Amino acid sequence: MTAEEIRKKYLEFFGVRGHAIVPSSSLVPENDPTTLFTGSGMQPMVPYLLGEPHPLGKRIADSQKCFRAQDIEEVGDNRHTTFFEMLGNWSFGDYFKREQIAWMWEFLTVELALDPNRLYFTCYGGNETLGIPRDTEAAALWQNLFKEKGIDTTIAQDAETKGLQGARIFYYGDKKNWWSRVGVPLAMPVGEPGGPDTEMFWDFGEQRLLHEHSVWKNEPCHVNCDCGRFMEIGNNVFMQYVKTENGFSLLPEPNVDFGGGLERMAVASMDIPDVFLSDLFTKTRQMLEGMTGKTYISDGEETRALRIIMDHIRVAVFLLGDGVTPSNTDRGYVLRRVMRRAIRYGDTLGLSPGSLSLLSQSVIDEYRAPYPALVEHAHSIREEIGNEEDRFRLTLEKGMKELERRVKSGKVSGKDVFDLFSTYGFPFEMTKEIAEERGIEVPTEDFQEEFKKHQELSRTASAGKFKGGLADVSEKTTALHTATHLLLAGLRKFLGESVHQAGSNITEERTRFDFTFPEKVSRETLTRVEEYVNEAIASRASVETEVLDKEVARASGVEGSFWEKYPDKVSVYRVRGENGTLYSQELCGGPHVRTTEGMGRFRIVKEEASSSGVRRIKAVLE
Repeated sequence: MTAEEIRKKYLEFFGVRGHAIVPSSSLVPENDPTTLFTGSGMQPMVPYLLGEPHPLGKRIADSQKCFRAQDIEEVGDNRHTTFFEMLGNWSFGDYFKREQIAWMWEFLTVELALDPNRLYFTCYGGNETLGIPRDTEAAALWQNLFKEKGIDTTIAQDAETKGLQGARIFYYGDKKNWWSRVGVPLAMPVGEPGGPDTEMFWDFGEQRLLHEHSVWKNEPCHVNCDCGRFMEIGNNVFMQYVKTENGFSLLPEPNVDFGGGLERMAVASMDIPDVFLSDLFTKTRQMLEGMTGKTYISDGEETRALRIIMDHIRVAVFLLGDGVTPSNTDRGYVLRRVMRRAIRYGDTLGLSPGSLSLLSQSVIDEYRAPYPALVEHAHSIREEIGNEEDRFRLTLEKGMKELERRVKSGKVSGKDVFDLFSTYGFPFEMTKEIAEERGIEVPTEDFQEEFKKHQELSRTASAGKFKGGLADVSEKTTALHTATHLLLAGLRKFLGESVHQAGSNITEERTRFDFTFPEKVSRETLTRVEEYVNEAIASRASVETEVLDKEVARASGVEGSFWEKYPDKVSVYRVRGENGTLYSQELCGGPHVRTTEGMGRFRIVKEEASSSGVRRIKAVLE
């Protein structure tokens, strides 16, 4: 079964069961500056899991684009990709374990026709110290479904040391089968929700990968092992607890959060344990084989290089399609890193200059049906990839010579690595990778110290985190969030309606706001924008939210970017003064103050260029 067929079947399956089908959110998170990218299917749903009503109701399903920068180094084996689609369905205080587990069993065994004899499941084993019981309900539900198929199974513990024990259902502890935003139960702060999860695995067979993973030959075989025999294809999270001063209490309205990897379901359906052999990579793989003269096989360095190129060109297409451009900071740095890594591995295979730009069209063609925006932006995507390759090649030869010169001594310093980054455009990770190929350790901490001196944000982009942000929904951050929307309204008032949001990062200390505008904004205009925001604050304006039909909201002048990505029902927020003046109306699902009274005085600290055609403002509330 193709991935496209699985995606369609999944959405139809849950649509019939009362779920509103929503489009994928952008890879650039909206109103969440705590992370650079959307890294999971549940990330855009966090406000609703925490109690905010979803405009389309209590049952939602989608296929969400995801990107995990932390997995870049893992790409090259048969299952890791940085970009993936996560099939998801949610219950916000509606159905719970019994319905969800039955539906997932039906979807896997009936809709996808997977053999139940090769399905395995894990459940939460409980935490006696914290008073959280074992999830016997989920385990019993899976056991009964096996029984209905004529398959008897026990429920086992200690699989990591005792192995499979003839069972198909296993209990694991906090690190494997508990979900909260901050990890294990002990780490959760008071007020944080979380709960047990139950994961679904497909068995590719004990002998199939033995030659590739012989290191596991004498280890206990269990589903959460990394040997490659089992592949997790889905996970049901049952958010049913909240941390209190006295331990853990049940939530009055528990939630369901399911996430299933589309690529992984596809290769389970094909019974081939290699995600790069799924149909989602067919066009790219065949085109790449033709360009390089190499044939894709199941192992070896050439296959690793082909996998890296296929993965990285795909994520580059999707990041560019969502408005990210290559740069030396933040999201742009991650994009630059994957593009230049793909160029480097392409060179090892003899890929001709300019080939990646051509290769990107195969990704666009593969995804034209579910993501038509890629087709709309195809020319600019190909052009940007070509431009980045040209920029890299201008410095690549000289930079490689410099790198070779510095590693000849058998060691490199943090300053060496930073100089290669700042002068020759070598991403830190690329220098590290090349040095380690020669057995040379790179002093990561020394590089980061050098990086701090030069960059405003003291981290490498792959860390993917900012300090603070909207995730804490603190009073100061929430007030700055409302002020940021007023800022955009002021910019549009004095600069014109071609101005739109291009990104934001909001902490307790300041707001950093990117907007589309081709030139520097004069201090006079910035002062007028400040006055507009402060007028709204002084008017003791109320902040209202309303759910509207998307087209009604759009026709009434509500501001928003990427309208095509929103569902048919949207959340609109308005800031209206006591005298009736409408200061701002915009699409937004994030937290806001109820009134502007007491927010403080708004001041623009700095205005500067962010990227081509995009300006950046930093501002504070005093």
